[in-house]
Amino acid sequence: MDAASVGRSGGEGLTAYLVEQALALRLDALSADALEVARACVTDWLACSFAGLSEPVATILAASMLEEGGRPQATLIGRAERGTVLQAALYNGALSHALDYDDVNLAVPGHMSAAILPAVMALAEHRGASGEQVLTAFAAGYEAACRIGTLVEPAHYANGFHATATIGGIGAAIACARLLALPAEQARHAVGIAATQSAGLKAMFGSMTKPLHAGLAAQAGLRAALYAQRGMSSRGDAIECDKGFARLHGSDFNVDAALSAPAGQWHLTHNLFKFHAACYSTHSTIEAVGELRQAQQLTPDAIESIAVLAGEGCSICNIQQPRTGLEAKFSLRAVAAFTLLGIDTADLHTWDRVTEPEVEALRQRVQVTLVPGMSLSESRVSMKLKDGRTLERHFDCGTPNPDKQAETRKLRAKFKALVTPAAGADKTQALLGALENFEQAADLQALLRLCRPDASPASAGLQTPEKTS
Repeated sequence: MDAASVGRSGGEGLTAYLVEQALALRLDALSADALEVARACVTDWLACSFAGLSEPVATILAASMLEEGGRPQATLIGRAERGTVLQAALYNGALSHALDYDDVNLAVPGHMSAAILPAVMALAEHRGASGEQVLTAFAAGYEAACRIGTLVEPAHYANGFHATATIGGIGAAIACARLLALPAEQARHAVGIAATQSAGLKAMFGSMTKPLHAGLAAQAGLRAALYAQRGMSSRGDAIECDKGFARLHGSDFNVDAALSAPAGQWHLTHNLFKFHAACYSTHSTIEAVGELRQAQQLTPDAIESIAVLAGEGCSICNIQQPRTGLEAKFSLRAVAAFTLLGIDTADLHTWDRVTEPEVEALRQRVQVTLVPGMSLSESRVSMKLKDGRTLERHFDCGTPNPDKQAETRKLRAKFKALVTPAAGADKTQALLGALENFEQAADLQALLRLCRPDASPASAGLQTPEKTS
């Protein structure tokens, strides 16, 4: 099956084509930038997982899993207990998305690392796969998921589906099929088994159910691959068939877009990492307000009103009266107030301050207008000052950083900030050392052992970079 024939047929054979591409992908085929980003995705995913340990969704899921019981097959990050591979995929997926601080790709649009990596990591730990095999499987699932995103967007997301939950589950199935080295037919069945489980409502944004979506996607994808390996069948054309995934989840069916390579050839190079702990569609507003505040040395009492223009799709982050930290992460009004007050939006403790009087007072001066035609990543901010001046700034956070190595250095600083409070300085340094050489690891045992509270760098067989000769 080749791209030209799939295109001429109007999409017939698309599932088979995507599966074949994923199963054939080799890590040495990635560009240097794509490989750098793949490593960085693992680093960022693990950092966000540690940061989410105290979130209620993590506590609820862990308690439920302990009650269920099961064979100790895989690590539950931050916990001494281990779970089944399916429990680990669910728990670690929800954990990594609990703070909405994890990376995104606007081709989906969604959080593919949080949906795919928990499944692949759990499976790899249980089966003894190497770091190279994990990165290869992740890249295969990630690229396929982004192609499916370009196939069904923007209608899929506009209809109210959380693409992390829907497309992410299929990406996880393809990644796990690659890790298991399934034959093409079984891998197509895995796609179908995952596709029929695909669900997730954008209406749940601002609640604990949103991070649950990432965990459910990881679990569904892993389950699909394992079932397919045991012989369970499904349709082999689940993505493109009549009444299949694409046809039912939206009116868009952009076959040419799905078959075309993005700029730079790899969707991985368009991954966007977060440095504000909130919905990515709030980031341009944060940056625009921050630039105006810094350039003009503005104080809140100088502001008469703030007008924010954002894309129509940014209804997901337009909660008008946020009352909780989770809701604040999806409120353009709240992030504008935080930023103008100089409250750090990278700080995990910021968001529960949303009901403080000075935040609420400033939020009341922010008006949000959603504009058709603007993208999810754009914001236009206009500030009317009490001295009669009007200040304006446009920002678009949808452009990836072209300097991938510089971005990795920034992510390492983020990792230290998020992981050190939970794991301590020595473990944090040892984890960073292991992550830096991730694809060279024969297996994931030492790395994941160190993700449990009862292990030290020495007992996990790792050293901190300072002690490494």
